[in-house]
Amino acid sequence: MHIHILGICGTFMAGIAALAKSQGHKVTGCDQNVYPPMSTQLADLGISITEGFSNEQITLNPDVFVVGNVISRGNPLMESILDQQRPYISGPQWLYENILFDKWVIAVAGTHGKTTTSAMLAWILEFCGYTPGFLIGGIPNNFDVSARLPTENKKKAPSFFVIEADEYDTAFFDKRSKFIHYHPKTLILNNLEFDHADIFQDLTHIENHFHHLVRTIPSKGRIIVNNESPSLKTVIEKGCWAELEYIGSDKEWNIKGHEIYHNKEKQAPLIWELIGQHNYMNALAAIAAARHVGISPENSIKALSQFKSVKKRMEKISTIDNIELYDDFAHHPSAIQTTLEGLQKSIKKGRIIAVIEPRSNTMKLGTMKTQLIKSLRAADAIFCYAHNLSWDAHKLFNDVSNAEVNENVDQLAEKIAQFVQSEDKIIFMSNGSFSGLQTKVVKSLNHE
Repeated sequence: MHIHILGICGTFMAGIAALAKSQGHKVTGCDQNVYPPMSTQLADLGISITEGFSNEQITLNPDVFVVGNVISRGNPLMESILDQQRPYISGPQWLYENILFDKWVIAVAGTHGKTTTSAMLAWILEFCGYTPGFLIGGIPNNFDVSARLPTENKKKAPSFFVIEADEYDTAFFDKRSKFIHYHPKTLILNNLEFDHADIFQDLTHIENHFHHLVRTIPSKGRIIVNNESPSLKTVIEKGCWAELEYIGSDKEWNIKGHEIYHNKEKQAPLIWELIGQHNYMNALAAIAAARHVGISPENSIKALSQFKSVKKRMEKISTIDNIELYDDFAHHPSAIQTTLEGLQKSIKKGRIIAVIEPRSNTMKLGTMKTQLIKSLRAADAIFCYAHNLSWDAHKLFNDVSNAEVNENVDQLAEKIAQFVQSEDKIIFMSNGSFSGLQTKVVKSLNHE
C-alpha cells in the first residue's frame, strides 16, 4: 500500500510514517516546515518529502492520503483530494485500524510530561524484555527513534504498544481529541491544565474531552491518576468504569526525596540523571502503569536508573568555556516554571539564563501572558524571541529588569553570547526549531 502523509514532519505524523514504513508500506509525504529532529529521522528511513502542499501531488495516486491536523480547508492538496473524491483518513484513525487494534495499548495523557513518561514506559518494557512498540512525540535517547512496531517477546506476553495520547484535535473533519481513537487498556492521566486555547474554550471544555477518553477504558483496564491535579478529580467524578490507582499526595504511590513508596511501603531508591519533582511524578506514573502489565516496581526502578530522557527535554547540547547549554520543549508556563525551579535546586554555581520563544498556538494568542511572567521567576536573566506574535512582548516585559526582547534571531544570539559567563546555564525553551538560535549561540561562543 502507498500512503501519502500530509503534515509528515509533525512529531505524531512522522511517527506514523516510521511505523507504516516498518510494515512494508510505501510512504511519501509533504509539509511546510521541514526541520530536525523529525526531518532527520524521515531521511534516515528513506522517506521522500515534498516541500509544501501543491495540488500536483494528487498525481502520486496513493492508495490513501493520511491527513494531519495541521491541514485545514483551503489547503491546495486537500482541496484536490476532496474535489477528486480520493480516499483520505486521519492519522489517529489510520493508526488504530492498522496497528493498535489488536495490541495492549498503554496511553499517556495530560498537559505536561506525556513525552517523557511515554519514553520511560517504553524503556521499562524494553529493559524487562517485552520489546514494545511505541509512538512518542519526541526521540527517546534510549532508542533514538520516535516510533517503532512491537516485536515478539521471549516472555510470550501480549504485544504492548506505548503511545503519547495527545488531547489536540484529530483533523479538520474530526474535532475529537486524537486520544479518543486509541482505546487503551492502561491509561495514565499525568495532570490537567488549560492549554490549546486555539481549540478549547476553557478548562471545562478540556475536562469533557478527557472524560470522553475515560469512558473508553474497559472495566478490566486501569487508569493511573495524579491525585495532585484538581481537574483530573473533576474528570473522574464525571464517571469511571475502570480500576483506579492514584499517584502523589500520600495515595497508593508517592515519592519522598529519592524514595518511592507503594501503599506506604518503601521501594528501592530511584537514582538517575533527571532533575525536578515533576520527573519523579512522571516516574511514579510509569512504574504504576508497568505494574499493571506485570512488571514489579523493583524492575521498573532498575530500568529508570538507566533512563536517558528525551531529545529537547532538558537535553544538554553543548558545554563551552564551562557554560552549559540545554534544549528544552517547555512552552506552557507551568512547564517553564517547573523546569527552571528544578534546575535551580540542582545547581550550585552559575546563573540560569532562560531563552524563550512563545511559539505554541496558545502562547501566540497571548492567553497566558501573565502566567508566563510568573513562570520565569527562577531565571537570573530572560531573553525572549518575539517572532510572529499577535501581542507586544516588549510591553509585557517592560517592567522586568532582567529581561530583553528581540525579533531578530541573529542579534539575539549575539546578545546572549556577550551576556553569559563561566558557570552559567542557558536553557532554550521552545516547541519548535527556534530559528536555529541554539546553533547561532554555540557558534558565537566558539568565536566562529
